[in-house]
Amino acid sequence: MTQFSRVIGSGTKVFDAGPVHGRFRAIETPDDVLDLMDHGAEGVIALVRDAGATFLAPIYHELAGVICTSGTPRSHIGIVSREFQVPCVMAATFVDGEPARDTEVELDCSGAEGVVRG
Repeated sequence: MTQFSRVIGSGTKVFDAGPVHGRFRAIETPDDVLDLMDHGAEGVIALVRDAGATFLAPIYHELAGVICTSGTPRSHIGIVSREFQVPCVMAATFVDGEPARDTEVELDCSGAEGVVRG
C-alpha cells in the first residue's frame, strides 16, 4: 500500500490539477496565518472552513493546496485558488474526521471530483 492510497476526504474541485502533496494544516484564525508567515507555508495544504475567508492572501503563493469545508468554486477561496493556480477542493468532507496537524496528505483534482488521500 502506497503512502497516499486511502481516500480520506473529497469535495468539488475548483479546476483540473494533478496531485500535490503537503502537510495538512487547519487555518482557523489570522494568527495561524501569521505563524505560517513567520515559519513558512511552503508545502502546506491548508484547511479553511469559511469559503469567503480572505486571511490566506499573504501566504497563497506558498501553499501546495487548499481544502475548504464550505462553498463552491465560485466562492472567494475558489476564485483566488484558481487565479493563483493552487489546487483547491470546496465543500470537502472527511471520511473519518480531519487528519492531524502536519499529517502528509495528497490533494488530487485530476478526476471528476477533488480527492484527499492519506
